[in-house]
Parts: sequence; structure tokens; C-alpha cells
Amino acid sequence: MHGNRRQFLTYGSLALGSVLLSRRLPASPQAIAQTPAANPAPAGLSAPPKGDVRLVVISDLNSAYGSTDYLPQVKRAIALIPDWQPDLVLCAGDMVAGQKSSLTPAQLAAMWQAFERYIAQPLRQVNIPFAFTLGNHDASGSFSNGQYTFAADRQAASQYWRNPAHTPTLNFIDRRHFPFYYSFTQNDIFYSVWDASTARIRPEQLAWIEASLASDQAQRSRLRFALGHLSLYPVASGSRSEPGNYLHEGDRLQTLLEKYNVHTYISGHQHAYYPAYRGQLELLHTGALGDGPRSLIQGNLSPYRTLTVIDIFRDRSNLVYATYDMDRLTMVDHSGLPSRLDTPRGRLQRRDLRIT
Repeated sequence: MHGNRRQFLTYGSLALGSVLLSRRLPASPQAIAQTPAANPAPAGLSAPPKGDVRLVVISDLNSAYGSTDYLPQVKRAIALIPDWQPDLVLCAGDMVAGQKSSLTPAQLAAMWQAFERYIAQPLRQVNIPFAFTLGNHDASGSFSNGQYTFAADRQAASQYWRNPAHTPTLNFIDRRHFPFYYSFTQNDIFYSVWDASTARIRPEQLAWIEASLASDQAQRSRLRFALGHLSLYPVASGSRSEPGNYLHEGDRLQTLLEKYNVHTYISGHQHAYYPAYRGQLELLHTGALGDGPRSLIQGNLSPYRTLTVIDIFRDRSNLVYATYDMDRLTMVDHSGLPSRLDTPRGRLQRRDLRIT
């Protein structure tokens, strides 16, 4: 169904399902805690050897407007995540299904209660930290006539995440604007989390982003990631490639990220998986785990739902990605993805083809 994308399901098959990230990491004696050599994964799925830090990255979990349930693929992914033994789960937004003016405060609260039941609580019960960026369906930052268009959505999101029972167990560096934008560290990795729920980053947040990335804490860290819902570049077909569905001034934002040596910008919203690079910046377009996966802007691959495992090693110069098609429970062969995408904003190269 997915065109020429090879699929496989074997134990110990690492070469095709994992792609080495070619960007070299700075040498650092600061410890990312050493872990035993192993390749933990759910039964029936292969995985690379676990790094000193392992991340699971998911995005766009929601279904129809107002939904208080999740697709079987989402529930399955949450149930399987502990078997990969991640140190952290990152979600690139759209955890609930708001951004509809007719939804009442009670309905908004019910969606977050469903998120708590099906997503947050199961991960919390097995002590897996969860970090997130808010998407347009969680807490749209659309702003007009001096006020937020979806103020009720933002209030509901804030009430849920500021509840001490729900606040993630993270080493926050700056949480003054949590849950909309914030920073934290884990295992000598600095995370800058943005409110990229609309195409425009507001000036006050842009100033915060630069100050945060310029901070001693960020620059002392071995690695820096940025996390936002909208991408810098469009990669999906249809309306997702139209202005408003990716960040304005993407080149300016990329220059800012490169200035402070951010390794990867992780995003959602496009509903299509594509790991890329442009210039000195890596770009992980996470794809959708929930409703509405999309095809890439180029190529003949059918849509599929994804979950990505990233392994980071203390004594190696590479990161390793393993991405899973959660519709078929198979590993994605990255060589079947287009080698490049010519987007309305410029060309992206597939990340494993980078020459150093």
C-alpha cells in the first residue's frame, strides 16, 4: 500500500530501520548516564541498541473535534512505549481536539480528562517523563483584536497542565510561561519548547527563545533540541503546504537556531513523517499518530501513522532513529523516503544523506 517503501518485521535487523544522524556532536566529558548494552523493544519489533539516552517522539494524537477517545493505534502506541524503555517521551502537539468555537468549557475539560486517562496517566504510572508542545487543537495562539480567538482552549490547557497532579516531572529551567513555552534539561540535553500553535511567533516569545538558547545552561549542555507544533518548512501534500500551516519567517528562525547550535527542531502538524536537514539544522517532521495522516508533498507513499525512537550515545558522534509504522507495526525503511523534498519554502534533504 505504501508504494516502494520496503517494510519488514524482524528481530535484530537494524541497518534498514535505523538511520544514523550524520551531524557530529560536540565532545563533552559531562556524563549522559551509561546504560547497559541492550536493544529493548516491544515483542515482535526490532530496535537498535539502546543509547545512553532514548527518546520516543509522537505527535498529533487527536481525532474529531471534541473527541474524548483515541484511535486504537494511539492506545497501542502508549501501551508499547514502556517496552522501548525511553528516558523521555516528547509530543509535538495536538493531544486533544479543540479549536472549534462551539465547544463548551465542559467539553474542553472532558477532552483533557480523556487525555489524562489514555495518555498521561499510563506513562506517569510507569515513571516515564512526558514533555510536550501545545498544538493548534490544544491551545491555538490565534490572536485578533487584542485577544486570543480560542481563549477558552488556552484556559482549559493551562488548567490541566498547571494542576500539580498533571505537571510533568521535568528539570525546568524556565517555566514562567508554562505550559505555552518553557525550557528544561535532562541528561545534559537542553530543550527549548515553543508555543508554535500558529504560524506567527509573537515578538515577546521570540525574544524569550533567543535569551533561553543563549543562556549558560543551554550552551553548556551537550545537545540542544527545539520543540514546536508548526514546522519551519511544509512537507505534506494538500493544504498543509499552504501558508499558515507552517511558521512564518522560517529562514529567520532557522538562522536563530543555527546561531545557538540547536541540533534538531522537532515539529508536528504536517501529519507526514520526514526526517530532514537544511543548512546546519536537523528537522524532524514527526508525522501523525492519530487521525488524518497525510502523504508527503512529493513521492508516491501512502499515508501512515508513526512513532519515532531516537537513541543518543555518550561515546559516539551519531544519533540513531528508528521509526515505526503504527498501522502495520513495521519499521520504516528510510531509504524508501524521497531523497529530497522541494517545498514552497525551499529544498530539504533526507537526513541520512547529509555529507560531513
